[in-house]
Amino acid sequence: MILLIMRGALLLLAMAVASLYLLSNQWAANVDDVKFIIILSAVIGLMLAIIGIDAGIKDKKLSQVSGIFLGLIGGLLATYALSFVINLFGIIYEPSPDVVRPIIKENSIAYQTLTDEEQIDLKNQWLEYDKEFEANRVFWNMLEGVKVLSGLVCVYLGISLVLQTKDDFRFVIPYVEFTKQIRGQKPIVVDSSVIIDGRILDIIETKIVQGTLVVPKFILNELQTIADSHDKLKRARGRRGLDVLKKMQNSQTIEVHIEDRDIEGRTVDQKLLALTADMQGRVMTNDFNLNKVAQLRGVEVININDLSKAMRPVVLPGEKLHVKIAKQGEGQEQGVGYLDDGTMVVVESGKNHVGEECNVIVTSTLQTSAGRMIFSRFATVDDEEVTEKLADEVLGTNEGNKTKKHPKKRV
Repeated sequence: MILLIMRGALLLLAMAVASLYLLSNQWAANVDDVKFIIILSAVIGLMLAIIGIDAGIKDKKLSQVSGIFLGLIGGLLATYALSFVINLFGIIYEPSPDVVRPIIKENSIAYQTLTDEEQIDLKNQWLEYDKEFEANRVFWNMLEGVKVLSGLVCVYLGISLVLQTKDDFRFVIPYVEFTKQIRGQKPIVVDSSVIIDGRILDIIETKIVQGTLVVPKFILNELQTIADSHDKLKRARGRRGLDVLKKMQNSQTIEVHIEDRDIEGRTVDQKLLALTADMQGRVMTNDFNLNKVAQLRGVEVININDLSKAMRPVVLPGEKLHVKIAKQGEGQEQGVGYLDDGTMVVVESGKNHVGEECNVIVTSTLQTSAGRMIFSRFATVDDEEVTEKLADEVLGTNEGNKTKKHPKKRV
């Protein structure tokens, strides 16, 4: 509503200014009614064109407007400085007149006293002087044209330079920003693989992630493309990603920012790393290849899989576990079960106990590229007695320490 009022006010003010100017100078400029209507129509058409261009450009960005404004100012300042050089060039190379301005003017009293030959000679002197004067005037007019052309070039170069290198500038001028700086800790730029995975919601609820989660617009577009895919599996993954992103935005634990800035790059991964480096943040991903490329480019990476591995409980040989044997193992008489975090537990002699929940004792652990494996055997009565004895000893030791720190008072 406010924009409509402003556009209408601009049109009315332009018509009023043009009309007042034309009416005040109508007799001096010999402006008749036809010229008045033509000029006023041209002004109205120009204003309508400007309003139409403004209304047609929907996706306006402050960085582009600021870049054009500052580039224009820089170009005008450069033009002003260059005009002195052009004037100096004109003074140095100005054509020197070979003819002196005649003292006697034509049709004057002194001119009437001259003979016919002297009058003809004086006329020739005036013609030569007029030619020299006209040549000098043309020379300076050409220099004025050079100034205008140099001004156009400087303004163009200034705007082009600022727009192409705007991400390298850091201005402290109020309300002028080329890159949106997120205050506080380093922002975390989220990859689509993390959003589709969904574990980011649980991580957010734990409140261990601080700062701002940044979701670039091209990542949002990628999720939309996946959600619109003809492949049923991809479509389900894309819709899940959009649902997870919606829950992230509704979370009260952390701030989620949608970054609209357009970053140059052929692929989404290239844009993601370029944006993260530009924001001096960290990228969160599950993509193995993106992880490696980010490390090569010096971008900090948070890998959800690595975080999950780091959060798994440490299991030492001799500890007791409760596991359900899910299937037969590759070795003879082996059974395989899984902990709640997905860690594989190989149970000796567990082949005949598939589907049963058993107590096992850890014998060893093995870390592989695929994850961690735990080897175990069935717990016996002796193992349970040893475990209970160790627990009693630990409890007794703790109670003894408490007694030493806080001895009972004698009655």
